[in-house]
Amino acid sequence: MKLTELFIAELDREAARTQRVLEAVPVGHDDFKPHEKSMPFGRLAALVASMPSWISLVIDTDELDLNPPNPPKGGGSWKPPATSDLVSAHDGHITKGRASLAKTTDDHLLTTNWKLLVGGNVVANDPRHVVLRDTMHHLAHHRGQLTVYLRLLNLKVPATYGPSADDQRFL
Repeated sequence: MKLTELFIAELDREAARTQRVLEAVPVGHDDFKPHEKSMPFGRLAALVASMPSWISLVIDTDELDLNPPNPPKGGGSWKPPATSDLVSAHDGHITKGRASLAKTTDDHLLTTNWKLLVGGNVVANDPRHVVLRDTMHHLAHHRGQLTVYLRLLNLKVPATYGPSADDQRFL
């Protein structure tokens, strides 16, 4: 089996889990933070919905600078989706990610490094397959944070890797 096939299968599994959590995010709680150092609920939900966009980014570009020395006028290109648009935004990123994975090669994923920069300084320089794996793990981490926010707001937590107290489905 090819790496690309493994990543597509993992993306499909994680997409379904993430969609269930995004569907549970309520409108009207965007500013909720369980702690002063926590990310606001709306921003976290938008991040989770948008993280699959990194799949195409990692495959189709060579680097990303999170704080470029000469930023484009008007700010960066990422615009967070509204709470009402989380699922559709996520679905679009999944579709684009699957297409990028389908057209790339294992050789590209194994031998070509991808760089993450901050202010022009390289903070990570890893093979693309490592960055893709780490992106999937990072997504699961932030999705888990969303489930904690749901619980703290006394909302139902959907099943992800198995049943939750509110959702007894085995997945």
